[in-house]
Amino acid sequence: MELPSYLKQLILLGRMKKRWWLFRPVDLFISLCSPKKKKQGLLIVRMDGLGDMVLFRRALERYPKIFNLKKEEITILGCDSWKSVATDIFKGYNVKTIDEKSFEKNPFYRFMISFWVKRQGFKIAVCDTFFRKTLTADSLILASGADQKIVSRPYISKKNKAEFSYYLPKYEKVISTGKHPLHEIVRHYNFLSKLSSKKIHPDQPVISWRKRKPPIPKGRSFVVINFGSNEPGRNWPLENFLDIAKKIIDLGYRVIFVGSENERKDKSVINGVFGKADFVDLIDKTSLPQLFDTIKHAKALVTNETGPGHMSIALGIPTLMIYGGGHDTTFVPYPRKLKPRNALFINHYMSCYQCLWSCPYRQSKLDPFPCIEKVDQQKVWKSLKNFLPKAN
Repeated sequence: MELPSYLKQLILLGRMKKRWWLFRPVDLFISLCSPKKKKQGLLIVRMDGLGDMVLFRRALERYPKIFNLKKEEITILGCDSWKSVATDIFKGYNVKTIDEKSFEKNPFYRFMISFWVKRQGFKIAVCDTFFRKTLTADSLILASGADQKIVSRPYISKKNKAEFSYYLPKYEKVISTGKHPLHEIVRHYNFLSKLSSKKIHPDQPVISWRKRKPPIPKGRSFVVINFGSNEPGRNWPLENFLDIAKKIIDLGYRVIFVGSENERKDKSVINGVFGKADFVDLIDKTSLPQLFDTIKHAKALVTNETGPGHMSIALGIPTLMIYGGGHDTTFVPYPRKLKPRNALFINHYMSCYQCLWSCPYRQSKLDPFPCIEKVDQQKVWKSLKNFLPKAN
């Protein structure tokens, strides 16, 4: 016997997160607010990391034609993590960034951002992110109060099924972009194809960046090594990067080590291995724009799977990226037709690929995932040498 609809709704609400209930008064109040002007323009919600933003950027150029709008009528709502590069990367568009973690934890911050979104009076609100959180991306779409709210069908698991069962029926259009796993670039263009009712073929990632000297002393040509990431498990062992760096130096290059405050703990080890003439320590010493300046002038980048790695590829810099199987084929490697010649992706396949980084095989959260730890150093070096002739 099928349950009555009201009972289904009660069961659904009972499965929502406690924070969802905490934010109910805020979200309900915002829904009752009025925009300050006649509805117009397009809101694109991108609650992404840096790498996701890079993979989306070229698809954005199709939006003005599809929605018959000028660039200045389109607003990108993104994350503070890439705020410092947004003006350069999204020239011509309106950009507002937020602290997405505060938005899903702090009721007052949530109210201020949601109120701003609602008051803008967007006519259309769009989000094509596949892996997304309802308490951020979907909440912002609903907060807009747009006449047309268009989203992609997200990745749905047992953990988020109740939440998406609540949010998805509230949209005017929900677009399926393909079964998982599927590369993000392909998803972006599948979304556009269904919006425009015609096939739009994906473009390789390309981003233009400013011409500015990197914050390093003049000297020999250099290779950048980005040995960290936002998750310790995705980091290839440091000793492997050090061995690769020694080989790079033997070819006549300098090595530039970059990283965030998370990598500061390794500075003393690195400084104890190399002479001052052979390397430059930029760990936790650059802004994001300065990091891009540095990468743009490099002969190559060796990196874990990170946002700077995707940016390096989009800048046309020879890039070797070491990756694991948690999201295999979703972000890397790029599909054959979309992989620029300057990109190399090196991995160690295991039968547990597509685990979504829920790994039962590592001892602690500080250990690398086995699929990354086992990436062969000789394979990495042999591949990298094809990028690197002997330095002048």
